[in-house]
Amino acid sequence: MIRTERTELEVLVNGTGPAVVLLPSLGRDSYEFEPIAQDLASAGFCALRPQPRGVGSSAGPLDGLDLHDLAGDVADVLTALDTGPAVLAGHAFGHYVARVLAVDRPELVSGVAVLAAGARRFPSSLTERVAKCSDLALPDSERLVHLREVFFAEGHDPSVWLDGWWPAAIVSQRAAMASTDKESWWPIASSPLLDVQAGDDVFRPAETRSELIDEFGPGLVTTVLIEGSGHALIPEVPHAVAHALVEWIRTLD
Repeated sequence: MIRTERTELEVLVNGTGPAVVLLPSLGRDSYEFEPIAQDLASAGFCALRPQPRGVGSSAGPLDGLDLHDLAGDVADVLTALDTGPAVLAGHAFGHYVARVLAVDRPELVSGVAVLAAGARRFPSSLTERVAKCSDLALPDSERLVHLREVFFAEGHDPSVWLDGWWPAAIVSQRAAMASTDKESWWPIASSPLLDVQAGDDVFRPAETRSELIDEFGPGLVTTVLIEGSGHALIPEVPHAVAHALVEWIRTLD
């Protein structure tokens, strides 16, 4: 547990070596990164998994936050553990937090990996369906339909995401997104980027796959496409994600 004046943050730690921080998607926890964390540890890295406020044992104010506050929590972890500069790997919503931290505290960040990041703009109807996926008041049968069509590629079991949602964190994180001007961080990259894309990600159709390279250039952005995976990505192909991370991080030395 990392304690600050504002928060108490649960951090899972695997391995020793250069730090790689794994940040979960909207309203989800870091426990599901376990296979990736184990692979990173086996490859000689220290995988850090700070749980966001309202997730697991992490606690702190949930109202009136923006993405800079959530990025600040990650900065507090890196500072307390004296592990920066670190690679940040954010899944979907988690990549917002990672990129904002890279803007706010570039000295703490050696690179940012965005995992199944949505396109800069995507239909609002997808956001509405994500809300249904995570609505624990809905029947599992209804949620499974949305999970299968929004998050998971064919051949993967969407039922693994019936659990692992933290409703209070979802509300807080949605509000934090709405309270942060996207233009204050989206066009800025002060460190190398790895763009790990899922081949069947409805949030990232094929025509948007070059967005980050177009924005920042091939000298700063490396793209990896993992076929047969969807927006969930982490529970679908964890070892492929870990392999992409390790191979890219080794190019940063």
